[in-house]
Amino acid sequence: MSKFFKRTKILATIGPAVDSKEKIEKLIMAGVSGCRFNCSHGSDEERARQLKWVRKAAQSKGHSIATVIDLPGPKIRLGELQENHFAVKKGDKITLDFKLKKHDGSAKLPVQYNLATNCKPMEPVFLCDGTIKAHIAKIISKTAIELEVENDGILMSNKGINLPSTDFQGNIFTEKDVAEIEFAAKQDYDYVAMSFVHDAEDIRTLRQLLLANDSSAQIIAKIETKAAVASLKHLEEIVMEADGVIVARGDLAVEAGAEAVPIIQRRLIALCREHSKICIVATQMMSSMVEKSEPTRAEVSDVASAVIQGADAVMLSDETTIGKYPIETVKAMRKVILYTQNNSHVALLPNQYDGMIRNLAGLKDYNALAFAAVRLAENIHADIIVCQSASGATSAAVAAQRPNIPIITVTMNPQVANQLALEYGTAAFVRPYAHAAGLKLAQDLKAKKYLHRRDGSIGELLAVIVSGDRTTVGTTDTIKVRHI
Repeated sequence: MSKFFKRTKILATIGPAVDSKEKIEKLIMAGVSGCRFNCSHGSDEERARQLKWVRKAAQSKGHSIATVIDLPGPKIRLGELQENHFAVKKGDKITLDFKLKKHDGSAKLPVQYNLATNCKPMEPVFLCDGTIKAHIAKIISKTAIELEVENDGILMSNKGINLPSTDFQGNIFTEKDVAEIEFAAKQDYDYVAMSFVHDAEDIRTLRQLLLANDSSAQIIAKIETKAAVASLKHLEEIVMEADGVIVARGDLAVEAGAEAVPIIQRRLIALCREHSKICIVATQMMSSMVEKSEPTRAEVSDVASAVIQGADAVMLSDETTIGKYPIETVKAMRKVILYTQNNSHVALLPNQYDGMIRNLAGLKDYNALAFAAVRLAENIHADIIVCQSASGATSAAVAAQRPNIPIITVTMNPQVANQLALEYGTAAFVRPYAHAAGLKLAQDLKAKKYLHRRDGSIGELLAVIVSGDRTTVGTTDTIKVRHI
């Protein structure tokens, strides 16, 4: 299993290209561990239908699959343009007016957000998702601003606008976000992804909204604003408050500069490993496969780099929503993950050993047990680590150590099992509580030939089992070595 079980997971976005029960089943069988539902597109009715297909496919295949609903957030977009097209040249002056409802073909364009209330002259503006640069020439009225364009390009309807130097004063939730949070709670999603996070307070606000709607979903912070990456301390506060992060490299490149994205990605993965949080690398990982049946060498290298850095998951967006080869893309990504993990070790963190010891001091007991269990497994060349966990915290702490062998987790809670589906190197299963539930699960999986030795052969397995005697969260207290 060590050779055949991918440790970095695949999170695929559900969209028109896979909008059928059969295609979603094929996605999961191809190697998808989580499904993302993007609220910026489609309807709640479509998402509810697709969610049922995901859960039925997961149940029929015996897999735990994480479901992630992605809130649109205060994404600033152009309105509808006449003929979906407006050409601009360097030096042109254009007006963005929130009050304008219909475009007449002139240089006065509708916009879906009142920028005049927040913007200041000379602040930079990036239109059409960063392809056209401009700056604010002046504030014309309470609803309109004038821009001076700095390069030639084509503006299109509903395309995104980024203002990296503009302070939006914490206006993070829209009416649509609140409605989607209520929908997510009713549908019992496993994760809620929050767009355009600025600081840890945004996460705390969302958590209160989820609690108010009786939702136990965990929160994934999308890192895509200049404010979020203002300093390493600020970024760490967001990581510690959230349950995971998505490195949203598209908007992040526009906001912080494309040259900053690789460094920010490495810092986020390291912070998430240090604090036992999920880190998902996203945006254009295999974008050429929207149109072509094979990835480019650069895309293969990009996925491999995320694996070597120790990302929990890599994400597909357009590739599985509007792409021509969604299933082939997942298979290609899985192939890269397996080859990379089997031929390269996960990179060590700076001062990794000292850092782990520092984190253990004064924290939960399961951190110390996780650290000890992984060190023990490595020293005795164990084939698997088995975790018996009520909340998933012990399993997450073990995964944060990035062992090079599979982590098998047993829990009583189906949602915990689904959430763990995105954890590095973890396969989670739902079983009733029993004193030796972890050992029994490993025995069952071995009997089904699901578990193998490190070298892929069949035979007696050496397992390190991390467990507790009670169902109460936070009571993991035992490490055992067993031959299976």
